[in-house]
Amino acid sequence: MTELPDFHGPHIEHRHAAIERIDWCEPVPRFDRIRVLRHTCECKARIYEFCAAGGLAWVRRTDRVEQAPTSRESPPRPVGEVEKLWAKLLSGRAR
Repeated sequence: MTELPDFHGPHIEHRHAAIERIDWCEPVPRFDRIRVLRHTCECKARIYEFCAAGGLAWVRRTDRVEQAPTSRESPPRPVGEVEKLWAKLLSGRAR
């Protein structure tokens, strides 16, 4: 029998004193297909996803509440810039 991989994603570290503020915006449907390349753990009410399409990337933040989930997104940027933002987010240096 094949063992299934662990899909438990990373958790966001505690917020540092000096953080980079992310400009969270309403999602705008600009691409036909979006790939979620990474995501944080599903065990929290707030999850983050590293999304990419059309040579650009951004971070999606989803708050899962009882009534309906709400999402916000960082502005699309070149993938390398969002890789750095993702690392800051995971380390608690961006929110």
